Amino acid sequence: MEPNTSPAPAPEQPRTPFVRVVTASLIGTTIEWYDFFLYGAAAALVFNHVFFPDSDPLVGTMLAFTTYSVGFVARPLGGLVFGHYGDRIGRKRLLVISLLMMGGATFAIGLLPTYAAVGVAAPLLLTLLRVIQGFALGGEWGGAVLLVSEHGKPANRGFWASWPQAGAPGGNLLATAVLAVLAVVMTDDAFLDWGWRIPFLLSGVLVLVGLWIRLAVTESPVFRQARERVERTGRPERAPIVGVLRDHWREALVAMGVRMAENVSYYIVTAFILVYATQQAGLPNGQVLNAVLVASAVHLVTIPAWGALSDRIGRRPVTAIGAAGIAVWGFAFFPLIDIGAFWSVALAATVGLILHGAMYGPQAAFFSELFSTRVRYSGASVGYQLASIVAGGLAPLIATALLASFGTATPVALYMAGMAVLTLVAVAVARETRGRDLSEVAAVAEGTVRE
Repeated sequence: MEPNTSPAPAPEQPRTPFVRVVTASLIGTTIEWYDFFLYGAAAALVFNHVFFPDSDPLVGTMLAFTTYSVGFVARPLGGLVFGHYGDRIGRKRLLVISLLMMGGATFAIGLLPTYAAVGVAAPLLLTLLRVIQGFALGGEWGGAVLLVSEHGKPANRGFWASWPQAGAPGGNLLATAVLAVLAVVMTDDAFLDWGWRIPFLLSGVLVLVGLWIRLAVTESPVFRQARERVERTGRPERAPIVGVLRDHWREALVAMGVRMAENVSYYIVTAFILVYATQQAGLPNGQVLNAVLVASAVHLVTIPAWGALSDRIGRRPVTAIGAAGIAVWGFAFFPLIDIGAFWSVALAATVGLILHGAMYGPQAAFFSELFSTRVRYSGASVGYQLASIVAGGLAPLIATALLASFGTATPVALYMAGMAVLTLVAVAVARETRGRDLSEVAAVAEGTVRE
């Protein structure tokens, strides 16, 4: 009898408890979104004074939002690079790198010299750090939601995968809370002089916490299964992005369309509201920040609820509810702010974010289920991040330009409604993905991966 020369199977890796996986993804995404949203709030309230001091207030805000938009342009590049290596070497390693990049750039913003100190070099350095932020966030989202989606079970994937999504309002909540506290304890002059740096420097501490939690999580079992299968066959691999463009281009376009209303509405409700309420309605910064704080808290709770509902009735119907609702709510959003009361501003933001949650909650599971394992990080990231350029990245800039040109918010509401129509079209042509098995074997059996 010939000796058995086949290689011994790789030892089974211990599997991280699922709750820890969800917690690691939630905390990590919360920290990264804190960094990203902090910039948006500072662009609306501070950067026009600190980095563009010679401009008209609205023009200075538009210039600040231009640097803000640059971060969105960098996100697809980050999605491509992180997606490529995430599909090759794993989700966990790339998530650690993205957290370090984001935290480092945010901390550095807190140390930047102002325009008064170094002139044009200040906004240039600010823009460079914003690019790094965008690049890091472009790789963060795909890895975080896939780590949860690929560890979980199909029956409740919508609910559990929505928790990393809740990191977005969690980060916004944290950023807004820090700014609101500073608005109470500091004078406006002190905040503009040096106080705005504190929330950025705080990011260094948060990143250390996030790294400690993420390093304890094991790699996705679905990814490990796919890599073992590739190694057994010994077939040469093409770049994941090639697989996306060849086999999944329709799914990538659907993902982009689904994101349009969600992404635009979010940044109008959370970032542009600071411009409109303070400069057009004449409300104090603290009142608006507190209203967004209340809305973000409600948003954080409702996102998992919408994700759970998508496990029952499907990803498409829940997304359509949110898109149709936001198309209508835009016309009530600005009149409520014009009332000028705290309750009216809080109501405008809260309902807007509840409707946004209906689109955002199912999104992680929806996009994960569109792509096969070997291209899932790349496909989900590219579809998600490409939409960010023309949607969320431009939303505050477009909204500010419309307000400056027409002197009324009605064109902004029409802009939101138009994006909602695009999302409803994408939902109509998409196929329902609820309950799909994410394993590579299932993907091959369904014909979504070409052998």
